[in-house]
Amino acid sequence: MSTHLSLHEQYLQACQESTQPENPFIIHILEEAEKADITLTKGITLKIAGNNRLVPVQKVTDEDFRMLACILSDNTFVTGLDLRYNVLTDIGAEHAAKFLQENSTLCYLNLMFNDIGINGAELIAKALHRNETLLHLRMTGNKIENKGGMYFASMLQINLTLEKLDLGDCDLGTQSLIAIATVMSHNKAMKALNLNRPILYSQEEETIVHTALMMKNNSCLMELHLCKHEMKNFGVERLCDALYENCSLRYLDLSCNKITRDGVKFLGELLKRNQTLEILDLNSNRIEDDGAIYLSEALALYNRTLQALAVVSNNISGKGLVALSDSMKTNMVLSYIYIWGNKFDEATCVAFSDLIKTGRLKPNCTDLDPYEVDGHVYLAELSHGLKRHYYWTPSYGEVDNKDANASLAIGAVAEHL
Repeated sequence: MSTHLSLHEQYLQACQESTQPENPFIIHILEEAEKADITLTKGITLKIAGNNRLVPVQKVTDEDFRMLACILSDNTFVTGLDLRYNVLTDIGAEHAAKFLQENSTLCYLNLMFNDIGINGAELIAKALHRNETLLHLRMTGNKIENKGGMYFASMLQINLTLEKLDLGDCDLGTQSLIAIATVMSHNKAMKALNLNRPILYSQEEETIVHTALMMKNNSCLMELHLCKHEMKNFGVERLCDALYENCSLRYLDLSCNKITRDGVKFLGELLKRNQTLEILDLNSNRIEDDGAIYLSEALALYNRTLQALAVVSNNISGKGLVALSDSMKTNMVLSYIYIWGNKFDEATCVAFSDLIKTGRLKPNCTDLDPYEVDGHVYLAELSHGLKRHYYWTPSYGEVDNKDANASLAIGAVAEHL
């Protein structure tokens, strides 16, 4: 491939030589990349997302990706490739695996919500046995299932450079979760791991027991997502017991589980002693007033490291919500709080309105916007949160401010995850 040609010209030439139809969306993205950095000397990320609503999109197929990989295999300035929401299959995964073996500059690869299955997962995982440059891989939403998860568990035993891995919504099973937790006990490179929404048939919470053991031994992991793990109070207790001995975890996501006030009691005790956790996501559980009070006591009197707390949709009423607002008056470190979806009474509305009016709680650090009607204070919802844009990008394009994705503003490790 002639290197004096521009990137989109190289793509057109490769398509002509292979008699492969050109994808106008890829051409548009390559041209835009060239306009953004005419010299093409610094690392850029090609965002060829199939859910882009700003321009006409022809989703990337396996053959489209083969052409793209052909021109990028020896490329030194493209360090990121975002191919989310396209139609890549196991054949496309084969091209991706070959690309990972040949390219020595790619740091970020996003294959979120394509049609990659078990065979594709095997090829990509085995390619990472030898790859020494990729730092972040998103496989989110590809149905690699339990067997595919086992291939990634094997990869984590060998690969010493990958720092962020997202296997959320991949239909992982009990066996693969336990295998990943086991190898992660000794992995010294991984900083962020997403294991959201596995397919679990047991109520014994054995996967959480193994995850807790992993956290007890792992001293490098900074971010852990365990959303939709059917976690109950027993699992929370095991996890908290392990985290007393962990000094690295900064972001813990336990959203969409079955945690009640009894489970949050263990989290409250943990927060009294923990000095590293900065973000705690408890959205869509059922901690109720008692659980909120346990958290508020720990935050008001003991903890001075937690910066963000999310308790959206937890069946908390005025008593618990006011207790959380009171904890912010003595705790100056807690800066982000999200409470929408609970039971607001007038005391709650006044309490959080006062926090915002006095400047203690910044409007961009909460999902609430107070307003007054006939002398009564009410709260409206703002589209703010820890990771509101995890699955999607707004129709107007990438968001510059991090109000809707506060986890990015607090912990740099959360970027793209």
